[in-house]
Parts: sequence; structure tokens; C-alpha cells
Amino acid sequence: MATDVQQTPFVKQLASSDRPIREKALDSLRTYLTSSRPFTDLELLKLWKGLFFCMWHSDRPIPQQRLALALSHLLLPLPTSLFIPFLTAFWTTISREWTSIDALRMDKFMRLVRYYVNAAFTYLSNHSWDAKWLQAYLDLVEALPLSAGNLKVGDGLRYHLLDVWVDELAQVDGGREGRCPVEEIMRPVSRLRKDGKTKKIRERAGECLADDRLKDWKSSITQDDVAYEEGDDKDESEGEEDEWGGLDD
Repeated sequence: MATDVQQTPFVKQLASSDRPIREKALDSLRTYLTSSRPFTDLELLKLWKGLFFCMWHSDRPIPQQRLALALSHLLLPLPTSLFIPFLTAFWTTISREWTSIDALRMDKFMRLVRYYVNAAFTYLSNHSWDAKWLQAYLDLVEALPLSAGNLKVGDGLRYHLLDVWVDELAQVDGGREGRCPVEEIMRPVSRLRKDGKTKKIRERAGECLADDRLKDWKSSITQDDVAYEEGDDKDESEGEEDEWGGLDD
């Protein structure tokens, strides 16, 4: 690409406190991403490095929330050919940077992750839970944020995904229409329950699998998947935040 995407005006303008400037930048970025040109993995990683630091420098809660929501909305109009590459760049960036995020900035990045979990489920739902794209997405999640063995991924990110995974699935598939392949969607959590490197992670995954809301989908998740030692102490969820009303609120 002739111009480094990190230095393009619309990436820099996304962090503006002026809402019209920010919205214009988002429109430009959306047009850029939905153009017919191909993107390399390196280009998408550079783009997400720029977007990550836009979020990093974003001040005040309401602009931060709007920016996080707007960034998650970038996923929804993408062609299927860009769905996995774009999310790969996102999760690679978040997984790499998570442990360097300071306490004052953590809330906004936790919100960004929550919104992206929702956006990915929304995208898959809009595409009728296509088996090919669902499988590719779950493979990505298992390889990065919910990896059982990748020591480069901080446990804080795993905890947060386990906290929001069922929340956001319930937001997206609120009608419980029977098309959502919930057993498959819970596969990364089941694997983490069995193969997680620490006892606390395995327990947290077990708690996620034991969520009563999963019964609404008439799941066939086995009791073995959700069993954990009742006598073990359980950590409180890291970085809990108020529930939000989904992407359409």
C-alpha cells in the first residue's frame, strides 16, 4: 500500500473529541474497508495498531464508549472474505497488547472487547451461522484470546471473554429461534475447561458452561463439561462492568 494506514488522516481523526470529525473519519474508514481492493495481513495489522492507539488516547467515558462501538461496527458490513482476516488482526493486536494496558485505560478496552464479541456473533447470525465462517472464527478464538496453551495471552483477557461470552450471545440470539449452534459456539470454552493451564481458568470456564441461560437453547452440553470442584475457591470476575443493551442501543 502506498500510504501507511497508521498515518492516514481518518485513522488519526478517529481519536478526535469533535464528534463530526470522528464520524466523518469512520465513514471514510468504512468505505476504505469495504472497497473491492484486497488487504494483506500486514496491512490489517498496521491498521489495527493505529486503531488500538486511537482507543488508547481517547478521553472521557462517553467518547470512549462511542468510539469502541463505532470500531466494532466496522466489522458488520465487511465481505466474508475479510471477516476472518480483520478479526485476526484485531485479536492479534488485543492479545499482544493486553498485559501492557494500565488500570486507567482497562475499562475502555474491556468494553471494546465486549463489543467485538457481540459484533462477531451478530455478523455470523446475519450470515445464518454459516458453518464455514463459524468454524474459522472459533478456530481463531481458540488460537488467540481463549487459547488453552498460548502463554503469550494474558489470563486477564481469558477471564474477560469468559465473563462476556454468554452475555453477548444472549444479546444477539435473544429470540432463541433454534438456528444458533450453541454447542459449537461453546466449544472454545469447553476446551479451556479441559485443557486450561491453571486451575482458576478451568474453574472460570466451568462456571461459564454452567450458565443457566444456556438451557434456553436446549443445549446438549454434558454435565462433565460444567463439573468443577465445589470446594474450590472461585475468583471474582476481573473488570466487571455494567451490562449494556447490545449493539443496537
